[in-house]
Amino acid sequence: MPRFYCPQPLAVGQSVELPDAVAHHVHVIRLQPGAELSLFNGDGAEYLAHLTGADKRRASAHIAACVARDVELPWEVTLVQALPEASKMDWIIEKAVEMGVAAIVPLAAQRCVVRLAGERAEKRLAHWQAVIVAASEQCGRNRLARLAPVDEFGRWIGQQDMHKRILLTPRGGQSLAQWARHQSPQAISLMVGPEGGYTVQEENAALERGALALSMGPRVLRTETAGMAAVATLNALWGGM
Repeated sequence: MPRFYCPQPLAVGQSVELPDAVAHHVHVIRLQPGAELSLFNGDGAEYLAHLTGADKRRASAHIAACVARDVELPWEVTLVQALPEASKMDWIIEKAVEMGVAAIVPLAAQRCVVRLAGERAEKRLAHWQAVIVAASEQCGRNRLARLAPVDEFGRWIGQQDMHKRILLTPRGGQSLAQWARHQSPQAISLMVGPEGGYTVQEENAALERGALALSMGPRVLRTETAGMAAVATLNALWGGM
């Protein structure tokens, strides 16, 4: 059943005009009136609907039922990802959504090659938000992962945060898996460095502000791999798979 994000109030018995992007998609995949759709607006529910009209520019649907289907992790994971090169961030965000990450913080660290500010940063954030929507449609999540604005490492690390901060680093004397086996599920922020990792100064600053340094085991993982491996590890040990 095709699944679409519709950022508008949805209710059983309601007839709705679908967003332009959804109408375009409906036209591209050639859905006909009467086709079944699954709609969600981020409130945590899923709405079953029937397509009532469609042409090249517009589409409408009638909502027949509401299904309370929650597939979110029972704890909150925030992925704090230092900006990687090229299109790696698209892949990271897509997979993070699939793995159940609740929030994503793009971070500008010293060794980041990519620098984003002003209009360029706004365009990238809009693009990443679209990646979150598409990934949520595909994987069955009814809540969108929150996307924070690009932040500077020094400013972000100085903020107060109720979540435990995990600094993923080869310097960690203990692995994430070893630590998690002896912890109850809890809200955490996973800090992943750019290509080349965080600098010693950045890591020390994180540790001084309460971050826990943990490794991902004996092998050094790429920036686009580390976060996904970390979330998968927690999911397996804390029951989120």
